[in-house]
Amino acid sequence: MYILQMKDGIELTDEFWDESDYYKSPNSISDNAIQEVEEQLGYKLPQSYINLIRTQNGGTPRNTCFRTLTANSYAEDHIAISAIHGIGGMWGIDSRELGSKFMIEEWGYPDIGIVICSCPSAGHDSIMLDYSDCGPSGEPRVIHVDVETLGDPQITILAQDFQSFISGLVSEEELPGDSEELKGYEVLDVWINPEFAEMLKKNENKNLKK
Repeated sequence: MYILQMKDGIELTDEFWDESDYYKSPNSISDNAIQEVEEQLGYKLPQSYINLIRTQNGGTPRNTCFRTLTANSYAEDHIAISAIHGIGGMWGIDSRELGSKFMIEEWGYPDIGIVICSCPSAGHDSIMLDYSDCGPSGEPRVIHVDVETLGDPQITILAQDFQSFISGLVSEEELPGDSEELKGYEVLDVWINPEFAEMLKKNENKNLKK
């Protein structure tokens, strides 16, 4: 096992990422690619995020839970993620079909930053980099956004920066034994973009053929 010491203090081992390649982008990470994504989305990416996707261009981490002080649509004391998105490919933050701009325009996420992580709800809540206080070139905080509400999206501040968010990820086994997903949360209505559903279906068929 090797330990990768990140320049900004994050330590990653070869066990940070799960073995699944489902959310992994095939694109290589170059300085030009990063610059193009920043220009497309209108925000400067955190260096800790760039360092992370240089180890693997997106995917599912082994530790997928982050503790919270308040209840949310997922659980009483934590949120969970399905993936941290890289750049390029179908799942990249710059993807025209499933990327950050798509989530903001089609799913109603606030136009304050970048949708960076998927959650198990498949679109009804996500993790965002929030630039509303720091500006497009600053260090964004990390927030959980739930759009499956009767009013405005519900926002929960998770961490002051992406490095703190990554460092705070834990496995479900590390959570208190009485931690449970909310039983009373009810989805009142569901809308799935037909193109989104068709793309997921095609991708699933490809995986079955492998």
